[in-house]
Amino acid sequence: MLALIVPCYNEEDGIIQSLQTLQDKLATLKNSQIIAQESFIICIDDGSEDNSFSLLQDYTSQTPYCTIIKLTKNYGGQKALLAGLQYAKGRCDCCISIDADLQQDIEKFPEFIKKYNEGAQIVLGIRNDRKTDTFFKKASSLGFYRLMQMLGTPAIPNHSEYRLLGSKALEKLAAFQESNIFLRGLIFELGFKIDYVYFDVKPRTIGASKYSLSKMLSLAIDGITSFSTRPLHLISLIGMVVFLMSFLLGIYSLYTTLVLQKSIPGWASIALPLYFLGGVQLLALGVIGEYIGKIYAETKHRPRYLIESITQNDSPLKSSPTHQSNRHLGRENTTKNLKNTSKESNAI
Repeated sequence: MLALIVPCYNEEDGIIQSLQTLQDKLATLKNSQIIAQESFIICIDDGSEDNSFSLLQDYTSQTPYCTIIKLTKNYGGQKALLAGLQYAKGRCDCCISIDADLQQDIEKFPEFIKKYNEGAQIVLGIRNDRKTDTFFKKASSLGFYRLMQMLGTPAIPNHSEYRLLGSKALEKLAAFQESNIFLRGLIFELGFKIDYVYFDVKPRTIGASKYSLSKMLSLAIDGITSFSTRPLHLISLIGMVVFLMSFLLGIYSLYTTLVLQKSIPGWASIALPLYFLGGVQLLALGVIGEYIGKIYAETKHRPRYLIESITQNDSPLKSSPTHQSNRHLGRENTTKNLKNTSKESNAI
């Protein structure tokens, strides 16, 4: 049983077309007996401000095996994806997460499933190249991955959120309770066998990317501070280098004054070291502040996201005996009583 996880934010221009394309692909896989007939789609509305949720509700009412999770506000792509993965846990044998714009190649689904059947609990989708990206997008993305690797954060270049996770991986992922989510790094902490599927990215035909430079920088900071202490070590190294340079400069000043009988003219010899040291100190405080901020967020233990409602088609999600208990839980969550869905989201 396969679940497709599709986070979306302000995608009213193309979300229905994307879901129809995914449903057609699921039907093809079902007819080929590659996946079970009960395989389904989970679409997570990450607090969209446009008409996306209304369109999704209308679509779900007419489409079997489709579930819509509406978050109370915009929590960001990582937490929206996590909401879908947490909901899929226990309801499927494996799941594939994919962006709502479907620029990733859905024709690779059978290859993902094949790798899973061969024993891989985690299958990562790796894009072959970045020919479809603008120069700025290409440069910023490559810089992002290089920075991750330099600072010791586990990240595979050209892999975003197009991946398959098996049921065992989903179970283990639920044990990670940190507030600062960086799924591209967490999957390497699970310890399961990892395989790869390579694909070509399609040009975006509808709408515009919602992943701005600020969001990319925020993701980079989360990834670095969640998995690496190298920035703190780098501060120590910079401090030692600055101390050594200051010590050598002091010796040089004494030498020119006592031996060469020359004084250093101008204010540059005083002002420039002061500015340099001040800049280094502010940089160090900023990096330390990022880590302290992450610690502060973790100690509050606030929910990583809250679910406002879960809308599911009346078609039951049939499952194997090992999933019987989860079937009952799924039916409870599809009720329109927001009290019940709030309990689930607060527990998460």
